[in-house]
Amino acid sequence: MLLQGTFVNIGAVIAGCLIGRLAGRYLSTRMRQTLMIGLGLAVLLIGLQLALQSKQLMIVIGGLIFGGLIGEMIGIEKRLEEFGERLQKRFSGMGKVAEGFVTASLLYCVGAMAIMGALQDGLGGPPTILYAKAALDGVASIALTSTLGIGVIFSVIPLLLYQGGITLVAELAETLLTEPVITEMNAVGGLLIVAIAIDLMGIKRLPVGNLLPAVFVVVALVWGFGMA
Repeated sequence: MLLQGTFVNIGAVIAGCLIGRLAGRYLSTRMRQTLMIGLGLAVLLIGLQLALQSKQLMIVIGGLIFGGLIGEMIGIEKRLEEFGERLQKRFSGMGKVAEGFVTASLLYCVGAMAIMGALQDGLGGPPTILYAKAALDGVASIALTSTLGIGVIFSVIPLLLYQGGITLVAELAETLLTEPVITEMNAVGGLLIVAIAIDLMGIKRLPVGNLLPAVFVVVALVWGFGMA
């Protein structure tokens, strides 16, 4: 079934959010902060592992620069925040809805597993990568919802659009995503995940949303410089 992996992923996130919502009632503020720091450190490790795979540092730098310019012109971060704020008003009194939505959306959509899993699903193979991602996202959603609130559950909307979109165009994408391309995409995605980790640990809020196009800009750069 087409999009099966993405639907399983969405189901895991929703289940995790419901569990986190119930569990959050029994967690003290200090315990929630500790959970966020622990989750942030785990996310930081994942991001660093991906980022350090890069073999073309200038491609990564170029991707981040040009991707950031594109993201700023489109206003991705602003649009995400505006949607989150609308959710915040609609569900006031239910935690940090906007922050939960933005943080979870970026965490679930950025990275190798989302891209490669969606491609695997779209090319007709068993979506084993997305099954594994679903388990990870489900656990993450428990921690995020228990600390940031029910806004995390709305991250399934961009998750469906992003992951599902890649699945639907998988045959075309497969010809573009050679091993060198995937390596640099993972590296940029890994750096964005590091930025998310920095936010989760309460160090600094970074405009990760505006840097999302960098993941795709590196595809053009690798092909453009004949490295694919």
